[in-house]
Amino acid sequence: MASDVVMAQDSVDVPAVPNQLEQFTILAKSAKGAACLELIKQVLEAPGIHVFGELLAMPNIAELANGPNAKYWNTLNLFAYGTYKQYTKNPKDYLELTPVMKKKLQHLTIVTMAVHTKCIPYNQLLEELEIKNVRDLEDLIIEAIYSDIIHGKLDQKNCQLEIDSALGRDIRTEDIALIWKVLKEWSQSCDSVLGCIEEQINRANSEKARRTKHKEQIEQEIINVKKALKTQLTDADEAMTSDQRETTPGQECRKKSCKSKSGRPIGKSWFKPFT
Repeated sequence: MASDVVMAQDSVDVPAVPNQLEQFTILAKSAKGAACLELIKQVLEAPGIHVFGELLAMPNIAELANGPNAKYWNTLNLFAYGTYKQYTKNPKDYLELTPVMKKKLQHLTIVTMAVHTKCIPYNQLLEELEIKNVRDLEDLIIEAIYSDIIHGKLDQKNCQLEIDSALGRDIRTEDIALIWKVLKEWSQSCDSVLGCIEEQINRANSEKARRTKHKEQIEQEIINVKKALKTQLTDADEAMTSDQRETTPGQECRKKSCKSKSGRPIGKSWFKPFT
């Protein structure tokens, strides 16, 4: 068995269900009696529908909470906010789940667990989902990934599910204040990080400007030194040329008297010719 099985969200083509929730919502507005109850069952089994807050907010469905058909409202509320563990603790309070409903509720339970941690151990999943063996658990997780409910991978070596992202579930009204608090703290943290980044940018710009100025100063000094050296070399060349051109009259006369026009030495010869 491979130690790490990676599941990509585009590994299979999941058929889209366009506006299916909207269609159920429209039908629910006029549904009464048995039609309303049947609609709830269809919504709970419908693929691609994992949020139910809009239906719960409808008056004709909300009134089921306190009537003889409270199990329908309880079950819809369970799928919106609850987990599979809550269902197994008090199954008499809910409708009897079909295999399709059971699997959907288990998938939603994984989504809820992913909110608290991105690495969910197999033993926690087995307990919360009440599954007997790892093979069935992995099959359930793979179906959730293929259904675009969660994105992640099975880490079989470490016996855990690694979550990259998951769909959002319905939010209770009483949870809005907590969410607002978390978002506010997150916003403040972002402002703090942004302030630190801007400070680092300003510091980097100042350092860059200082280095640029220092570089320009060095380059100007190099230019000045080159000019000075060039001036010194020019003056030295002019001085040497002037020295070569300057000669005394006595030296010229001595040079001329040393040789005759024919190029022979001038003066009396000390050698006699042969007779």
